[in-house]
Amino acid sequence: MTTPVKPNVKSKSKKQVTAKKAAANSLPQDLDASLAKRMQRHVSHGLGRDKHSKQELFQALALSIKEEMLARWRATRQLDSQFECKQVAYLSLEFLMGRAMGNAIMNLDLLPETKALMQDYAVELEELEEVEHDAGLGNGGLGRLAACFLDSCASLDLSVTGYGIRYEYGMFAQKLVDGFQVERPDRWLREGNPWEVRVSEHNVTVPFFGHTSSYVDPNGRRNVVWLDTQDVLAVAYDMPVPGYKNDRINTLRLWKSEATDDFDLEEFNQGDYTEAVARKNLAEQITMVLYPNDASENGKELRLRQQYFLSSASLQDLLNNWVRKHGNDFSQFAKYNVMQLNDTHPSIAIPELMRLLVDEHFLEWDDAWQVVSQTMAYTNHTLLPEALERWPVRMLGHMLPRILEIIFEINARYLELVAHQWPGDEQKLAAMSIIEEGQEQHVRMAYLAIVASFSVNGVAGLHSKLLTSGLFKDFYQLWPEKFNNKTNGVTPRRWLAHCNPELAALLTKRLGADWVSDLSHLNALNAFTDDKAFLRDWQQVKLNNKAVLKQLIKAECDVDFDVNMLFDVQVKRIHEYKRQLLNILHIIHLYHQIQQGNTSNMVPRCILIGGKAAPGYAMAKLIIKLASNVAHMVNSDAEVAKYLRVAFLPNYNVSAMERICPATDVSEQISTAGKEASGTGNMKFMMNGAVTIGTLDGANVEMLEEVGEDNFFLFGLTAEQVMEQRLNYQPQQFINASPALTEVLSLIESGHFSLLEPGIFAPLLTAITSPDDPWMTAADFESYRLAQERVAKAYKDPITWTQMSIRNTAASGRFSSDVTIAQYRDEIWRA
Repeated sequence: MTTPVKPNVKSKSKKQVTAKKAAANSLPQDLDASLAKRMQRHVSHGLGRDKHSKQELFQALALSIKEEMLARWRATRQLDSQFECKQVAYLSLEFLMGRAMGNAIMNLDLLPETKALMQDYAVELEELEEVEHDAGLGNGGLGRLAACFLDSCASLDLSVTGYGIRYEYGMFAQKLVDGFQVERPDRWLREGNPWEVRVSEHNVTVPFFGHTSSYVDPNGRRNVVWLDTQDVLAVAYDMPVPGYKNDRINTLRLWKSEATDDFDLEEFNQGDYTEAVARKNLAEQITMVLYPNDASENGKELRLRQQYFLSSASLQDLLNNWVRKHGNDFSQFAKYNVMQLNDTHPSIAIPELMRLLVDEHFLEWDDAWQVVSQTMAYTNHTLLPEALERWPVRMLGHMLPRILEIIFEINARYLELVAHQWPGDEQKLAAMSIIEEGQEQHVRMAYLAIVASFSVNGVAGLHSKLLTSGLFKDFYQLWPEKFNNKTNGVTPRRWLAHCNPELAALLTKRLGADWVSDLSHLNALNAFTDDKAFLRDWQQVKLNNKAVLKQLIKAECDVDFDVNMLFDVQVKRIHEYKRQLLNILHIIHLYHQIQQGNTSNMVPRCILIGGKAAPGYAMAKLIIKLASNVAHMVNSDAEVAKYLRVAFLPNYNVSAMERICPATDVSEQISTAGKEASGTGNMKFMMNGAVTIGTLDGANVEMLEEVGEDNFFLFGLTAEQVMEQRLNYQPQQFINASPALTEVLSLIESGHFSLLEPGIFAPLLTAITSPDDPWMTAADFESYRLAQERVAKAYKDPITWTQMSIRNTAASGRFSSDVTIAQYRDEIWRA
């Protein structure tokens, strides 16, 4: 078992504490009123009616809580400026924040006061929390990780600003119609966002299109100018990120795109109304939707515009702040600034920072490159080569001509280094070039990020090992000192203290309250695994949480879950490598066994699947359809329902997960080994006492190390075995060797789950039986089935199962994002 790094916070000097108090006390006195008075003011003056809806009361309470933060928010900025703290900019295309109210109330230590205050308005606090929309700023694990990191940065008293995009619509709201995913607009801003503050003094303009020209100045320096650009205004919106009971309020700065001019008045007056507002519409499209469907050329262009818009606006903001204090002297910039690139999406920030330094602030190339290469740090989140972004040179040249020139210059200088390392090796030059040759040239954005960054990290031990031995092996040989690992984590505030209040209260009763800010304290739970009273309390908490989830499933899926059954859950983005399909095949196996009367040793279970498929991902959508059809057949059979119930939860999001993970008995983490970078859902489940069934993939490896094989249901091929199988994979051999899998595939092929849609699941059957199946579904099925039998056997013994559950929570301290951020702080940011 690994002892986690304690996320210690260095104590502030007396001068710093005094400065923070002085900054806080400098605000007008009316903002220093009690929460009750603020609430009363917003209700009486803001609403102006005697009767108020829950939506109106939510808005009033949210605004009151935000005002509670204003003094500390201002004090944080003043203190960071006064003491020249190292500034970390966390650039991410996603921030999956979820609802803000509950998190703010907990971190500001306002829960008892707020609950009492709501009694004056004859409403429960939980009712108002339900009114809030999940912020539509992210999609999956990448965005949720960014949100957890912001919470930990603030709670560890680090000066970190998150930079993202203020999407008008989230990715989409998922509906199921006849089992098919249907995408609806996610209008999360339709009632406004009470947590944000528009800060127009930080607005900047971002250039697109146009062309470049060069001239030589009187000093003999060649300068490049970017002309005839179509500029877009980046408008800054700030959201507060409160630390846990420590007075720090960090900032999430989100950019909204607007036209520099609303419309061409002359064209409008001449009657050309459409053209008059065309530029405004084109500008606003950039931040309209999170992750537009990039199956089309227009979709790809919009994705690129979003990435450049985020990067340029954020870097201009950082440089403007620097210049206000230091002028054009950038010699110390890297000492006080670092930029963490959350995956390849913001890697275009690298040539953009070069452009700003060379073209706008007139640094020489080598001086600018020194700044860039000492401030950029890159986190990689994928082992799938197809997920590494590549942009056509043609598209970049048209949309961002100056950026493309700089990328070519970076590549030319970098390839000299490669040539010195491997003299005469043209294949190595081609393989490592940022520019990928072929029928059409592409820019490899991950390569650009590696070349320019001083740190390149993976997000789990196995992931980082596979990066340096496989995907980025050549770069590791060239720069071994750049590469490091930072295993992901999740914030214990939201993912245990807030989402599981009954368990949190039980933990505090036994361990004290310090575990909320130092999760290593949970290791002490191992001392209570033979305490009968504690075991009973633990079981009751789980039962109560299952009752809460039962209500959600009934409301959203019209399926009756039984709290006395085993709750088996797989919720995550729908993707072939995550293998929801393997889970569904096992469901069909259980269904078939029940119909055959083989139920003597069967443990009744409720199986929940949830997640969104990308709009253009046909196979993922077909997996959702199969899950829906199988669920219908299972739930409509009264005899089967005694042993098995299945639900696909539509529109899975953060708020849903806050109810799901406290209630889960078995956490499905069954991706093909070597394909999942880390995972964070696995950590949330573990933290809340779920037992994992999983492969040796991503952070599962480290979870198994912490909790031990007796408390983890391991199955499947290892990453090395997957690679060996790929050389001569014959899925039919595995199918023939497994009567259970043969029966399952025959049942699907017979049309039993598609009576009115013959042949609809043929592509899934073809994928499973194909020698080219990279996900090895057939190869792992029998091992998975046997592991599920071990799950059922263990669940039959309530004492043994509860002890396993406790040990999982006890071992989760390593996976607090506080631990991860402490490592970023000490080993990358040096903050």
